[in-house]
Amino acid sequence: MTESVSRDRYGMVFTLLLASFLAATVLSGRGSRIVTLLLYAAALVLVLRTARLPGRSARYLRWGLLVGSVIVVALLATPAGRVIEGLASLWAACLLMFTVFVVVAGILRHRVVSTQTIMGALSAYLLLGFLFAAMFTATAKLGTAPFFTNGETPDTDSIQYFAFITLTTTGYGDLTPASQPGRSLAVLDALAGQIFLVTLVARLVSVFGIARRPPEE
Repeated sequence: MTESVSRDRYGMVFTLLLASFLAATVLSGRGSRIVTLLLYAAALVLVLRTARLPGRSARYLRWGLLVGSVIVVALLATPAGRVIEGLASLWAACLLMFTVFVVVAGILRHRVVSTQTIMGALSAYLLLGFLFAAMFTATAKLGTAPFFTNGETPDTDSIQYFAFITLTTTGYGDLTPASQPGRSLAVLDALAGQIFLVTLVARLVSVFGIARRPPEE
């Protein structure tokens, strides 16, 4: 198990996710969405390489990831309308949700909680923020009502900011969703962030460096 953990690359995954956060902050418009989507796809490819899935399953997943991402990037490279941008955000949300499951499943297999285990948990936490940001974006693009109550434009910066302050339950109150779908997603965002921190990250940190019992014991 130690050898398998040493092959994990959750530190690199965490770096890619930070890069996507910075890209969304620095870039704008279609360029931001294309770059962040490519970084999400790269993170998922890296996670699949460390997940050690059966050869055929991993191959199908990589091909599906490649084809889907190429199609979405090609659509975003054109003068995309709101519907296309909303569907692209849904695709990104699917990528991110799948990546969260693969990362969490991978770190739960670690017999000894190591630095890679903690980096994997932190990566999953960032992925949750990006996941809800993608879902908020899809809701804003595919819906007809304003997303925020104060007339704030639901661009990449504001939605990513709102997703992460909700995930951490900071709650500044400067941005508030106007419609019921946005409010429901905001509640799920806050609950997911707190449950994840309390049940996984805190537990892993508390047993850092300690060998855990196998499930059968």
